[in-house]
Amino acid sequence: MMAQILLALLAILLLVAAATDLKSRVIANQLNLAVALLAPLYWWATGMAMWPDMALQLGLGIAVFAIFAGLFAMGWMGGGDVKLLGALALWLPIIPFIKLLVIMSLLGGALTLIVLAIHRVRKLSANPEIPYGVAIAIAGLWVISEPYLNQFA
Repeated sequence: MMAQILLALLAILLLVAAATDLKSRVIANQLNLAVALLAPLYWWATGMAMWPDMALQLGLGIAVFAIFAGLFAMGWMGGGDVKLLGALALWLPIIPFIKLLVIMSLLGGALTLIVLAIHRVRKLSANPEIPYGVAIAIAGLWVISEPYLNQFA
């Protein structure tokens, strides 16, 4: 029961991340911190073993953050997006996280095309800012809800 409550909290935080990124192109550090700090409670609620499971989750979170921080350094991603992905990696085992990355990439590509089309139609001269947090949030919601929605998997 506690695990489901924590997943519901995560879902709410993801919706807030998507909404704020869409509105202001910023995902607040406090929101990313909340996602990260709730993960150990989720580990405890699901009965995750201290070793090696928790260590692997922590390692995945650090690795994901480091890889995407490199993309941030190249100007390919926003800082809030990087932090949100790193925090989400603390919640999901490697296979569900890879699913998240695939879904996020597909949604992010579609979102990019939509934003570029809007820029072209409006004849805006500024570089378009892609609210990638929307793609991350939808992918996260998809992956965390999949076991509940797809009972045959």
